[in-house]
Amino acid sequence: MAVARRGTQGALLAGLLLAGIAQAQQIAPQTSPAPAPPAQTPPATVAPPQDNVTTLGEVRALKPEDEQALDLYRFKNPVKFGDNRFSRDWSEPPSPEQVSMGGGYIMMGVVKGVLAAGRGLNKLTGGPDQIQSAIARPPPELSAEQRRRASQFCQAQDDCGVPPGN
Repeated sequence: MAVARRGTQGALLAGLLLAGIAQAQQIAPQTSPAPAPPAQTPPATVAPPQDNVTTLGEVRALKPEDEQALDLYRFKNPVKFGDNRFSRDWSEPPSPEQVSMGGGYIMMGVVKGVLAAGRGLNKLTGGPDQIQSAIARPPPELSAEQRRRASQFCQAQDDCGVPPGN
């Protein structure tokens, strides 16, 4: 027995479906020409009260955060690599999407050159870097009067855990 193609299978299934619908719509021939008496409708029944019907709350299907499809046959490298001495100097090449969003290879090269020239100029003139690390300021010191008021407030609040004299 030969295996039919998908298109042939679909046409065969559609033909069978249409034949079944046509057969169901055919009217059986009547033996007597007299019209059939009207069918009596059954008396209407009163539906029981539906107070005990349980309804479910709202259900939402959330899109998974991981956009990548699960591939069970994909190779997973069991070795985990950490940062090394070359990782700070290495940068991945841009994807075609990043190139097109950045204005093309020429524009990306111009921007990279301007940034390198700016770094060189800062280095020559001794100017500050464009990105500087944050420097935290020391915590404020309280005066003797402020410390006295704070300790009075803590004592009024059933001792807040501050040792006296601090």
